[in-house]
Amino acid sequence: MKNILVPIGSTETAQNTLQYAIDFASDINANVFVFRAYKAKSKAGTMINVDAIIERETNLYLRTMVNAVDTKNVTVKLISARGGVLESVEAIDEELGVDLIIVNTKSNSIKEEIFLGATAGSLVKKTNIAVLTVPPSYQYKTITNVLLAFKSGIIQSKTALFPLQAIAKQFSPEVNMLLVKTPNYSDSDLVLDKDLENLKTSLTITENATTFQGVLEHFKTYEPDLLCVFRRKRGFFTKLWEKNTVLKQEFHTSRPLLILKGE
Repeated sequence: MKNILVPIGSTETAQNTLQYAIDFASDINANVFVFRAYKAKSKAGTMINVDAIIERETNLYLRTMVNAVDTKNVTVKLISARGGVLESVEAIDEELGVDLIIVNTKSNSIKEEIFLGATAGSLVKKTNIAVLTVPPSYQYKTITNVLLAFKSGIIQSKTALFPLQAIAKQFSPEVNMLLVKTPNYSDSDLVLDKDLENLKTSLTITENATTFQGVLEHFKTYEPDLLCVFRRKRGFFTKLWEKNTVLKQEFHTSRPLLILKGE
């Protein structure tokens, strides 16, 4: 894992998210790219270059954020891009190769009932890059205990596990797996892919209506530092990601959430 992208919004928790990302990058020897997208419309009948002004203000904001945190030994670079977040992320990924996006769960949302804001939710829904969402004010700590919840041991994309494999290699955490037998499961779903077997510390098989219900039932047993799920083409979490925002009543966690996906 070499390049981590950190989209920065205007919330009070943006600084905390950036510090989390830098602390994490320091432990795994990765680079951090701090990113902010901006939009501008030209003013008719004026000589003022509005885009240039907003770009300067965006860069100033990013520099201010970076100056406010402890960058440790991490290479931190700034990226400002004209346009929307998603198309900018895709362009950055194409040019640099992004291994992981770290974003605050609420992004720019201040609504208490929101778990994932529109920015975080759209990144989960519409990109093929793994996303690590960090709850507001959560302080980084070394990852020693991971809970990986899934409904099928079949891994369609071999790249999907790369972020978790990198974490396992660096931190040697316990990787406790929770296989949730939901209605209409097949026997093949109960067979773990060999890459999952290689990561596994323990395996619990449970029966629940949804993967999230399985997580709720077993979360306190493991008290993980990191909760990990897949974004699949079918299943509860796919339905959850259909919207850009996710309400707390639909899903929430007080720990960082790593959403695995891949080409």
